[in-house]
Order: sequence, then structure tokens, then C-alpha cells
Amino acid sequence: MSHNRPPVEQEVLEAQYLAGIQNGVGRNQRHESAEKHVTGEAQYIDDRLAFPGLLHLCPRLSDQAHARILHIDTAACYAVPGVIEVLTWRDVPGELDIGPLEPGDPLLARDTVCYVGQIVLVVAAESEEAARLGAEAARIAYAPLPAILDVEMALAQRHFVQEPHVHQRGDVDAALAHAPHRLQGAFHIGGQEHFYLETQIALVAPGEDHSFQVWSSTQNPTEVQKLVASVMGIGMNNVTIDMRRMGGGFGGKETQAAGVACLCALAAHKTGRPAKMRLARRDDMRITGKRHPFFVRYDVGFDDQGLFCGVNIELAGNCGYSLDLSGSIVDRAMFHADNAYYLGDARITGYRCRTHTASNTAYRGFGGPQGMVAIEQIIEAIARHRQLDPLMVRKRNYYGQQTRNITHYHQRVEDNLLEEITTQLEQSADYQARREAVRQFNAASPILKRGLALTPVKFGISFTSSFLNQAGALILIYTDGTVQLNHGGTEMGQGLHTKVAQIVAEVLQIDVSTIRITATDTGKVPNTSPTAASSGTDLNGKAAQHAAEILRQRLTDMLCRLHQCKAQEVSFSNGIVRVKQQHFTFSQVAQLAWLNQVPLSATGYYRVPGIHYDREAGRGQPFYYFSYGAACSEVLIDTLTGEYRLLRADILHDVGASLNPAIDVGQVEGGFVQGMGWLTCEELVWDSQGRLMTDGPASYKIPTIGDVPADLRVQLLENRKNPQQTVFHSKAVGEPPFMLGISVWIALQDAIASVADYRLHPHLDTPATPERVFWAVDRLTGDKNAGA
Repeated sequence: MSHNRPPVEQEVLEAQYLAGIQNGVGRNQRHESAEKHVTGEAQYIDDRLAFPGLLHLCPRLSDQAHARILHIDTAACYAVPGVIEVLTWRDVPGELDIGPLEPGDPLLARDTVCYVGQIVLVVAAESEEAARLGAEAARIAYAPLPAILDVEMALAQRHFVQEPHVHQRGDVDAALAHAPHRLQGAFHIGGQEHFYLETQIALVAPGEDHSFQVWSSTQNPTEVQKLVASVMGIGMNNVTIDMRRMGGGFGGKETQAAGVACLCALAAHKTGRPAKMRLARRDDMRITGKRHPFFVRYDVGFDDQGLFCGVNIELAGNCGYSLDLSGSIVDRAMFHADNAYYLGDARITGYRCRTHTASNTAYRGFGGPQGMVAIEQIIEAIARHRQLDPLMVRKRNYYGQQTRNITHYHQRVEDNLLEEITTQLEQSADYQARREAVRQFNAASPILKRGLALTPVKFGISFTSSFLNQAGALILIYTDGTVQLNHGGTEMGQGLHTKVAQIVAEVLQIDVSTIRITATDTGKVPNTSPTAASSGTDLNGKAAQHAAEILRQRLTDMLCRLHQCKAQEVSFSNGIVRVKQQHFTFSQVAQLAWLNQVPLSATGYYRVPGIHYDREAGRGQPFYYFSYGAACSEVLIDTLTGEYRLLRADILHDVGASLNPAIDVGQVEGGFVQGMGWLTCEELVWDSQGRLMTDGPASYKIPTIGDVPADLRVQLLENRKNPQQTVFHSKAVGEPPFMLGISVWIALQDAIASVADYRLHPHLDTPATPERVFWAVDRLTGDKNAGA
């Protein structure tokens, strides 16, 4: 590197230095794969060039909810041209069970089947069609066993996958006994299909010495690595997982992607040929679990003003046939059974009910939405009972700043933004004037009714399993100044890679276009945590920040030695490094580092500080911080048909100091619409034999662009840095906006309640389909007439 650069070049570099970085933290930056997504150039696993000799896999599923397997005849499978191998449990060389936390999930059914859709065998063939025909040809004889298909039946029989858990604060029974008013109720919360665009898929190539290269569409590469190794009876160092991008995940690929990868590895092992398995949509929906349906019972006491005097809530999650992640999911439902409200003396009980259905699993919010729906239903019931505006009841029960700020699990609610967000949204959405306008409209309209609701969100950020709150990253700087970024998070369309690249760009002060993000690879960053719990950027971004800071410090130390200066005299900006009064490009500094034998790769590591939870005592600080938000939704319903439309939605959401406002707004919009879909149109239906009837887009309705309100106003809360030491004081954004959709369901209840002049609270299970809205109106009309 020359120390005597021409004055003109120095002036150019000085100008670039002063201009500052344009696409680092806090800037709108489009998704790193945006163009590839739009043009179709983005490569997913099914887009990869086929290996020579590639085999295709197709499963044969159980048609019984609970039965003993008497006999499996595979002779007819081999009669199908192109069929190479039929795999059953007997072909597994290692561990058959792939349960993520404890045994209970066999890769292939052995002696019994426990739900309709369980994989009994898999056919490997030269083509997808041959594999499908081969799987259909198998003959399987069953002896049916009694099946429990209903969560209330499972609860009554104490048929659990895990023992119940309790959070308690104060003397609940005494508080309820002395409360001026008391209400009891029960209702159901429906599940939700993930409906990722890319179904479960994996591709496995066998290597030498019993090694396997695995391409898996998974949120949890290390879990897939671990389970493939376990099934094959080999060490994890023989398995490498490659995960560049998913076509959606939403939690459905946190644990349940592993089975497909393990089956491909098994086929590759048996045949010595590469194997791919891409589930058909119908098979995917039948095999995989959903968001947990819940049955909720409550007993609440309150005073004349609607303030809680005692709260007892029972949350019974339908876990399906095995544990999967249900323990932690029901825990989070319990943690969020307060949402934004100080419950006082409270007891929250979580039941993990076992039924003979697919094992339910992680889904955006991870149980938190179900807990929030429970308390929001209770708030509405109290408001109707006391003839109060529900928003007034909500605000009166909010957590306080100095007092009334301890949760039912004994964590202090600090840095509380509830009142600020609610006040700001109440004004910007013109809530009070619209509330009066809705009442006037309903008084004059006998058929069409409007509803309005403003609901808050307080969502805890961290994995509730504390050991998962860690991440690693690996950054490589090359001598031309370009950077390769590797971290343990997975990209499923949410913009994680983009944000982490911006973080590295900010630290190194280089253009984000010079940073290449590679596939998440267990051979580069080991022992990764799943990309879940809204923690992808919090964890991996912080690990990448640490790695980038290590490299920047190495470069600074080198320049100080070479130029006999102090660290304060070295600064980085916009791809230029200033040393005293001289300016050098970042690539020149990288070349100099290599020449001076300074290492240009670094690993970063991060773990979340200060969180803990004593499960036996039911108390602790399980969350590093809380994210806040609020939504105001207005709906119009037809009381004669139950049909409805969302007219307008106003949203104000807290993301701390936004790393990328454009991506954050997109996450808020998408989360809101997905949450709305869960509570309104996405209905899962099983028949009396445990068969899923809504097993494709023809029968299962996800929200479309037509369901998005024409008037959608989304704002991020400004000038509110996260006081915790998160990456550049940002906050998580993946899951919290999902619960904003609760406002739509509450607005529907408000419209229905107008039929009885807001004096009666409607019973409206979720999802609030038009049929349920119609019957809720019908019941309320009958109750009103009976009362008259």
C-alpha cells in the first residue's frame, strides 16, 4: 500500500468517505433475493439440477386414526416399473425415533399407527409417478383401536403428552370469591395450516465413508443433521446440511422437516444413489402438524370499572399424538395469557392433551396467539357485562409503569410502551369519532352491521427453552475486499439474510453489495439454534456483528502498527479507511492484511444475557424484552348470511430502532393478514374417523389479496430504541405482528353484539367463518328476544 497517494485520488476517497454508507443499518434495503424471487431465478431444492441416478420418494400413509399394523405386503410395489426400493421401519440402521425433545415420533410406523396420515412405508423409484403408483400398490392390514379425536375428551380423560403446568400469583380462589362481579365461560380456538408455498422437501447425496450431503428446506439445520446421523447410526460429522432458502416456513419446518430428510438419507444408504422427496400438497397437509387448537375455560372476577379482581384460566392445547414441541408451545400460551394486562391474583393452567391426530407443532407466535385470544375474549365479556367501551376496559387493565407491573409468572414489565402506542393509535385512527359513527350506522341499519375494535399486543422475545438463545457466525474477508457471510439462521423469505448483511456492512462500513451471503451450512457454523421465536436477527445478527467487530479491530490494530498511530486515528466509512489524514480503499486494507499475515476470517458468538425460568416454581424472567403494538380494525357484516368484509385497519407497531424499515413494514403487514386469516377463514375440518377433510387449496382457505382491506395504514413507532443491548437497539418483528390480527376477530364480535344493542356478549369460536358469524347473530337474536 502506497503511503504517498496522488492528491486528486485522495480527494476522491475523502469525498466518498464523507458521503457515508448508504445501505447499512436503519436504511430501506430490498430483500437480497428480491429480483430472483420475482424473475423465478431463485433456486429452491426442487430447482437444483438432477443428479445422475436420482431416485424419487413417495410415502404411503395410514388411513386409520389408531390401529395395530397386522401385515404389510410390498410385493405389488415392486411390480410397478421403475420401483427400486420399498423402505419400512426394518430398514433403519440406527435409531427409529426422531422425536425432537423426547421419543414418540417414529420415522416409519412400526407396530401401530396413531393418526390418519402417518407414514407407514416409502417407495423409491426412477420417477415421481412410479414412486406414487408403487406406494399405492402396497397392501396393509390393520386392527382398529379406540381413538381420541376431541380435545375435550382428552382433557376429561387426562390423556396427556406431558403433565399440566401452572403459573400462580396470589390467592386466586379468595380473590374470585370476593369479587363484585364474576363470569365463567368456555370456547374453542381453531388451529392453522402453515401452507408454505414450498412443501416439505429434501435431497440427499451419499458420499464416501458413510457421509451424506443433505439439502433440506428446514428452519433447523442442526436438528436435521442430528436426526439424520441418529437414524443412520453415524456421527454428526458425517452429515452436512445445506439450506440456502425456503419457500416459506412459519414454524412448520422447525421440527417436521427432519423426517423427509431422514427418509432420503435412508434411501441413499440402501441404494447408494441420491434421493429426493418432495411431498405433494395433500400428503404434506395430512402428514404434518398444525398450529395447536385450544379449548379454553375461564373464571374471572372484576369490579364495577371492569378491573380484574381474580383470574383463573385453563388452556388445553390439542397436541396431537406426540409431544413434538407442545410443552414449550403451551408454556408460551400460558406466558401470554395476560397479553397487555395486569391480572393481579391469577392462576393459569396449561394442559397438553394427546389426541390421535397429526402431532401439532410450531407456528408463528408459538402458542402466544392462543393465550392472547383467551384474555381478549375475557376482556370483551367483561365490557359487555358492565356496558363499557371495551377499549376503556383494556386501558384500565394495562400494566403500569411503576406499579401493577408484575406478570403472573413474576417477571417485571419494564420499558412499557402500551399507553403510548394506544394513545397514539387511538388518535391517528380517530377511534372515538368512528366508535360513535359505528353506533349510529348500526342503529339505522337493520341488516348490515359494523364493528370496531382496538386491541394491543405485548409479546415476549426469547426462546422459552433458555439454552436455544445462542448463535454463531463466520465472516471471511477476501483480498479484493469482498466479504462472505455465514451464520446459523435460515432464510424463509422474511429478510433475515438482508438484515444480517446490513449489520456487517454497518460494522465494516462497506457497501452491502460487496457481501455475499452463503447457504446456511452446518459445516461452517455448527450447533445452530432454529430460526424461530422471532430471534433470527437478534441472535444471528449479534453473532455476525461480533465477528465483524473482531475483524475490524484486527485491521485497526494492523494499521496502527504500520502507521505508528492510535486507534482513534483510524476510522472506517463507506468503503474507505482513513489513517491519520490518508485514505485507502477497504480492498487495499484487506490486501495489506494478507501481506502482513493478519487473519481475515473470524467467528462470532452470542448468547442472550440475564434470562432464566424456574419451571418447578413457575416463575422467572423468560424474556429478554417485550415488543408492543396495537391494531384498530373496522368490519362490516351481513346478519342474514354471516358474510363480512374488513373495511379498514390501522396499525402502530414497535420494532425498536428499525434495522430495515421496508422489511419491517412488510413483516407487520404479512403478520397481520396471516393472523386475520387464522381467526376468520382458515378452518381445519376432520371427519369422525380422524381424516383431515381440508387437505388442499380447494377446501382450505387462506387469505388472499381480496381479503386485505383497501384502507390499510401501517406505521412503525418512531424514536424508541430498544433499551436492551440488542443488535443496534432493534426489536424482533417476525411474530409480534401476527397477534394484531386479533383486532379483526374482536371487531366481528363487536358487530355481532350490536344486534343485541351491545348488552350481550356473542359466543364466537375461531375461526370466525361466515357460518359461525351467522349462527352467533342467530343465537344473540334469540337470547335478546328471550330476555325481552
